Amino acid sequence: MSELQIITNHAHRPFKYGLEIPEKVRSQDYDHLSEDDSADGWIHYRGSYYHISDFMRLGDNHPFSDQWNGYISDSYFSGILINISEDGEFYRIATYLA
Repeated sequence: MSELQIITNHAHRPFKYGLEIPEKVRSQDYDHLSEDDSADGWIHYRGSYYHISDFMRLGDNHPFSDQWNGYISDSYFSGILINISEDGEFYRIATYLA
């Protein structure tokens, strides 16, 4: 297996609110979220929309540094990492490749 690459610009970004997300995305892809859950916690990254509930929390045994809180896998070898600020208002995001 090749070396793990993490690609990020280290920028802290504010979460988006549900009203900033296209209705089509909210109604088709995220219709399982309650009205309260879909009000905030949105991310727009590389042309796709994600909700904070899409990310899996990282446990104790993972290959990423401790600066990351969660991930979404795109495939066995790639995905997205997230770091949420302590106040829960901002996030940093990265792509990982193995």
